[in-house]
Amino acid sequence: MDKWFHKQNKLVQVLLLLIPFVNWITEVLVRWSAFLKKGGALRLVISLVVTIFGVVIGWLDAIWTLIFNKLICE
Repeated sequence: MDKWFHKQNKLVQVLLLLIPFVNWITEVLVRWSAFLKKGGALRLVISLVVTIFGVVIGWLDAIWTLIFNKLICE
């Protein structure tokens, strides 16, 4: 899922991260798939935080994606 997300146009990425329930689903799927593929303690912590506070993190990620073209802590 993380590869699919990063292949999308920046506008699509931002829209996926701005819509309230959709951004939580997108964050959870992208973060957990990245953790399962690459591992790492930081990815695990971020995945757990996103699972609980995904909507707020999703909005921050939307802004971060607009500026830097990647998710926070990626």
